[in-house]
Amino acid sequence: MIRRHELSDAEWEFVRPLLPRSERGRRRLDDRTVLNGIVWKFRTGTAWRDVPERYGSWAMLHTRFRRWAKDGTFERMFRAAQARARVRSGPGAGAAH
Repeated sequence: MIRRHELSDAEWEFVRPLLPRSERGRRRLDDRTVLNGIVWKFRTGTAWRDVPERYGSWAMLHTRFRRWAKDGTFERMFRAAQARARVRSGPGAGAAH
């Protein structure tokens, strides 16, 4: 069940390949749950400590957010979303005439 403020299946399939691979041998919370927690935090505007525990500990979410921000994960997502929007809008869309 997809809850309010969580990624839809289509959104998840779009961003999944853009996430860094987990280090082998390390057990960790799955990326979709973590990303949903991060999305929940920013969509609601709440503090990290107030993110529901169903997404994992707030400290782990914050750590993963910082790591992904530093390694360019969110930048890759942003660029991919821009490219997708350009393709969907068609050639010449938005160009000044």
